[in-house]
Amino acid sequence: MANSMLIKVTSLAMICLVLGIPLANAVQTCDEIKTSLASCLGYLTGSEPSVPVMCCNGVQTVDDQAKSLPERKDACECIKSTLASIPGVDPNAVQDLPNKCSVKPSFPIGADADCSHINLIW
Repeated sequence: MANSMLIKVTSLAMICLVLGIPLANAVQTCDEIKTSLASCLGYLTGSEPSVPVMCCNGVQTVDDQAKSLPERKDACECIKSTLASIPGVDPNAVQDLPNKCSVKPSFPIGADADCSHINLIW
């Protein structure tokens, strides 16, 4: 009886792991990237003097999620187009953001970033 219960519990755990793998590896959408970086807007437009912790968490999350070359290019293009659409963004603040957050992004960040030249070792 106990052996049968152990098999059922183990089987259920394995099913949960297998079903959870695609969710853990899901590609982030541009809307998710924008949401992750929304707390950076005040700093990037000069209305906040320092970078919020939530902003740095978002920068790290976006970078961590962009593993493959296509994901890096998509993230770069998303950030580039988003920054270009926001009036008053300080390009120097954008360039300083990764350093302020102690993140070395795996792709260029900026309204003028060249997203076509990203390689696996950016």
